[in-house]
Amino acid sequence: MKKPFGAALLALALIIARPAASADRPVDPPEQVLTGHLTRADHQTHREVAFQVPPGATRVTVRFRYLKRTQDAGVDMGLFDSQRFRGWSGTTRDVFTLSTEEATPGYLPGPLPAGRWRLVLSASQVRPGAEIDYEVRVAVEMSPRPTEFADAPINPAPGWYRGDFHVHTGNSDGGCAAQSGKDSHCPPYRAVETAAARGLDFVAITDHNTTAHYAEMRALQEHFDKMLLVPGREMTTFFGHANVFGLTQFLEYRMTRGDAANALPWIQAANAAGGLVSINHPGVATGEECMGCGWSVDPLPPGSIGAVEVVNGGTLDEFGTPEGPKQGFDLWTRLLNGGEHVTGIGGSDIHDPDLPIERLGTLGSPTTVVYMPELSVKGLLAGLRSGRVFIDVDMRRERLLDLRGEAGQARAVMGGSLPLAKGAKGAFFVTAHGVPGGQIEVIKDGVLAPALARPVPADGEASFAFTGDGARHWLRVQVRDVMGRLVLIGNPIYIR
Repeated sequence: MKKPFGAALLALALIIARPAASADRPVDPPEQVLTGHLTRADHQTHREVAFQVPPGATRVTVRFRYLKRTQDAGVDMGLFDSQRFRGWSGTTRDVFTLSTEEATPGYLPGPLPAGRWRLVLSASQVRPGAEIDYEVRVAVEMSPRPTEFADAPINPAPGWYRGDFHVHTGNSDGGCAAQSGKDSHCPPYRAVETAAARGLDFVAITDHNTTAHYAEMRALQEHFDKMLLVPGREMTTFFGHANVFGLTQFLEYRMTRGDAANALPWIQAANAAGGLVSINHPGVATGEECMGCGWSVDPLPPGSIGAVEVVNGGTLDEFGTPEGPKQGFDLWTRLLNGGEHVTGIGGSDIHDPDLPIERLGTLGSPTTVVYMPELSVKGLLAGLRSGRVFIDVDMRRERLLDLRGEAGQARAVMGGSLPLAKGAKGAFFVTAHGVPGGQIEVIKDGVLAPALARPVPADGEASFAFTGDGARHWLRVQVRDVMGRLVLIGNPIYIR
């Protein structure tokens, strides 16, 4: 007598509440493992395999793989949570994920209710004589963490990657021309298409306070598989704006006072979840034209802020230069002089992706170039924290700026620290490409050091020396073109 499919499947698909052993990838968080066996007797039947989601879950991810498949045969997948239907992907996906804010296409984002969830396995095609052994791994995350919209790094190789950290769409105040030519709320795909067409390696969509854009970003990432889509958000308060990179969960933006204690709850929540906070356009005056644009939350505890938007595209377009009081140099310098290691970045702050590429402040202008261990959200956050980052004002892919220092056996690259005793001499080497006839400038503790200036050499590398005086310092380099325009801005090496 045939054993009922449901009994056989449920007997074999036992949930093993243990970390899954896997030689090819680390497991974090631990996974529940479900296994099963199908034959022709299970053809065209639907059964449910249950697993538990505890209270407070932030994400559920399901991975499916065949352990054995003797003939071409397939199992369709769908999902019910403890209360409702959450989606279906058939045989088209072997991994899907759901969170409150976004989900794999075919599945519904939303609250993750605790209780008994049911994975629907539909034996859509099991031919006579076929046998299938399968494995399903269910990962339930219990705390927020950085979100990857891609299942694997876009590029696993370390290197310099170029992108825009500040882009708006119609999920907040971004606009572009509709089919008729009328103004419309611009969908995220228009900005992503423009970024890809301009050769960017990554783009962060940073709509104001909302989390609505993340679902479309996950859907777009599969199609734009050569460019990293970075989850971002512009925390827009009455007392300053700041981008948060890497996270998708809601953060409380409703500050009613401009003191640090009122800002720390969302800043600390972002940092605790592994995200990075970057202050936007701190030099812009706040007022009715731009409520809260200028940063007035000061001081914050050391380590609260990971980056400062040193060059903002809107101000770049307004004044035609990355220099001037409306940019972020003053705040950046003050934080660095206070002993903070804060990375300087740029962002276009673009609200219309159709603005022509020749215009300053359009999407990708300025470009921020980050040395990453891999092109992924994890790699981007690591690159930003390392400080090996420079700003390319003109979006020129051939341009490069790097700095390294040596003192005895000690070495440091841009963003790193170099020990330099009093009286000891350090040698610094500047790599500058793509600015023929340009001039390298050295900034020491926020002040131009004219004696250390060097022309951009033909071979792309210049050097200068610096003697330690027993005090803490920081040195960074920047490059002006043959017309005297500031075009490349580097991050510091810290002298200790």
